[in-house]
Amino acid sequence: MATAIAKCSTVAIAQASQSFLWSPANEVRSHRVLVPCQAAGGLRVSPDTAQLQRRQNHKSSERRAFTVTSEATQTKTPKTPAETEWKIKREALLKAKVRSVSPSDALRLQQEHGYTIIDVRTEFEFNQAHPAGAVNIQVYRLIKEWTAWDIARRAAFAFFGIFQGTEENPEFLNEVKSQFSKDSKIIVGCIAGGTLKPSPNLAEGSQSRSLIAAYLLTLEGYTNIVHMEGGIKTWFKDQLPTESVVEK
Repeated sequence: MATAIAKCSTVAIAQASQSFLWSPANEVRSHRVLVPCQAAGGLRVSPDTAQLQRRQNHKSSERRAFTVTSEATQTKTPKTPAETEWKIKREALLKAKVRSVSPSDALRLQQEHGYTIIDVRTEFEFNQAHPAGAVNIQVYRLIKEWTAWDIARRAAFAFFGIFQGTEENPEFLNEVKSQFSKDSKIIVGCIAGGTLKPSPNLAEGSQSRSLIAAYLLTLEGYTNIVHMEGGIKTWFKDQLPTESVVEK
């Protein structure tokens, strides 16, 4: 068990080093090899190695180095829509004409036009403080299980000083659909907000949990999605109406 956790921890740390706190890695693994917990299952030997082995079998004195390549060095195929490359998500959101509004405009839409704010942060974050009247549906949740792989992922987050690691919430869309119809007026918000707007430093804007949620809802056919740019941190900074959940 301890050996399995150690092996998985190495992989989890490598993956975490290339991913956001809340987001699965979805970029090209250039010049890096991530070995899965099943070890040799994802590896293949290059032609150089085969040639070396043949020469050794014939007692040749010539030696050549061998290399090991992995499928992980190729562009990763997303396992879920949330893992889709940000550039593709952004293009889809722009095509769907998803609006971005400031927190103060989000409050106005909530109060005057019947919009509901979905706070997509973790339940823990939501309970500490959230926009008044918001509904919490986590797009990423705290890691729940305690398998060897989950323990390793916790260790990987802790390696980077993050002691509450997260994972994609597989029930996100089901929870939204149980409460909201496809034409519901929805504002999605997270702590950072992210942006679709390009800048000198970020030519394709900046991904966030709320933008991932907007992307997932758009794919699901929701037609009145608004994104809170500036995030809930700006909501708090601007001292807009706030609530918290008091544990009994």
